[in-house]
Amino acid sequence: MTKVRCAIYTRKSSEEGLEQDFNSLDAQREACAAYILSQASEGWSLLPEHYDDGGLSGGTLERPALKRLLADIEAGKIDIVVVYKVDRLTRSLLDFAKLVETFDAAGTSFVSVTQSFNTTNSMGRLTLNMLLSFAQFEREVTAERIRDKIAASKARGMWMGGNPPLGYRPEGRSLEIVPEHAELIRQLFHRYLAVGNVRLLAEQLEAEGTRIPQRTALTGRQMGGGTFSRGQIYKILSNPIYLGEIHHRGKVYEGKHEAIIDRDLWDQVQSRLADNTQGTQRTATTKVASLLAGLVNDENGEPLVAAHACKGKQRYRYYVSRALQHDANSAAANGIRIPAREIEAAVANRIADALSDPFDIMTRAGIVPESHRIESTLQRIEKLAVRVRKKDRTLLRSLVSRVTVLPLGISIDLSAEELRDRLEIETSGEGPATINLRSDVRLTRSGRAVRLVYDNGRAATCGEPDQGLIQLLMHARHWWEQLATGEIDIAAIARNENINDSWVSRVVRLNFLAPQLVEAILSGTQPASINAASLRSADLPIDWNEQIAMFGL
Repeated sequence: MTKVRCAIYTRKSSEEGLEQDFNSLDAQREACAAYILSQASEGWSLLPEHYDDGGLSGGTLERPALKRLLADIEAGKIDIVVVYKVDRLTRSLLDFAKLVETFDAAGTSFVSVTQSFNTTNSMGRLTLNMLLSFAQFEREVTAERIRDKIAASKARGMWMGGNPPLGYRPEGRSLEIVPEHAELIRQLFHRYLAVGNVRLLAEQLEAEGTRIPQRTALTGRQMGGGTFSRGQIYKILSNPIYLGEIHHRGKVYEGKHEAIIDRDLWDQVQSRLADNTQGTQRTATTKVASLLAGLVNDENGEPLVAAHACKGKQRYRYYVSRALQHDANSAAANGIRIPAREIEAAVANRIADALSDPFDIMTRAGIVPESHRIESTLQRIEKLAVRVRKKDRTLLRSLVSRVTVLPLGISIDLSAEELRDRLEIETSGEGPATINLRSDVRLTRSGRAVRLVYDNGRAATCGEPDQGLIQLLMHARHWWEQLATGEIDIAAIARNENINDSWVSRVVRLNFLAPQLVEAILSGTQPASINAASLRSADLPIDWNEQIAMFGL
């Protein structure tokens, strides 16, 4: 029988009576110990450690014994926490939800002996879920109140906390100008109008040795000291705080703080920024350029050039070794020719996967957000991951510094500086310049084509349905329905479609493809070994399980 380690937690709000030989804590422990003993047939065993908080309120989690209990739970020393009543753990529904999260993470259950509350059984878990639903409701109501208060305060032009923008220091619920920093802000606005380009301005500032003034964050951490990046300059130029305004959810309010720049200068800068943005968008939309053009190299550092070929109305894009592009015959042994759609999907998926582990990517990028900004930073990272999966061209080209195709994978260098800019995080200049990501996707041959395939056999474009395969399945279904009427035969279908009988025969069999294979094709998750040629030429067994095994699904 498996031993179930049980810990008893007791609490008393007041210190009254604690000096007695047998007090309330002892009574709670005795009742809990008796309950544990009654469950001995289930393997329950009482641990000798005492977790007793005397004279401490249940309205806070700052209790010594409770902290020891949680530490032992996280260390894997406890299987079940036993309490006399739920309110001995906490009187706050929100704190209760936090404790349950800790318990769940460690695989620990808890029992209230006087309230039939036992999360080791289904009824107890149902009750727990109901309580947690109320806790979530309370959290949302509290969040709404906070949002409403922030909106009301900003409508009055008040500064609602956080690190102030460069050029200001906090002064109660307003901002006070820092003269030397404000002068730098004015220079940035004027110089941008003169240069007309954020990138050129950033390069000029770096060449001159102009650095971000060092400041102390509210947490005591040092900020600044590094060079101005494009993202930081753009953020400054588009921040209405410098105009003396407070913006909130699309509305503009007059701030209580003094403006650093005037309306005329602001309008000129915003007009120039808008013109530049529209120009960039026009350029991007008028070119059908490859997503990673100029960024892909082979293991020897030789660039792979973006190229394309046309077959009928279909345009196929590739990244090709220069030698192979110029002389296909002599360079065939060493050249690389990779389908653009596949390597672009592999790169985007790997970056999105990295962003889906926000704490790891923040650590690798040298990002340490202040406590009050952690949630907003996580939300920004989540939005970046969504945009990357959608292959946002502007975002991906700004994040990716280099892609190297290796024999057994792909190496991706991300710009850590650009990531920090996107997340609006300042560093003291000590953060890493790049983050290296590896993808286990590799080149393999599938029929006459070269594909990028993961170790598990999935294609790099997994998740992007192959319209050619889907069309093949549609033909199979349609032609079988025609044959089933008995009014037409294979030869007639071949004549109608202007193809040979053999082709129709091979395609019609796909109407009996295993449902799991059909579902994989429709969702784009089929193994790389499945393509139009392999399906048409395969000697399909009748048994669906054998079909699945044949294609390695």
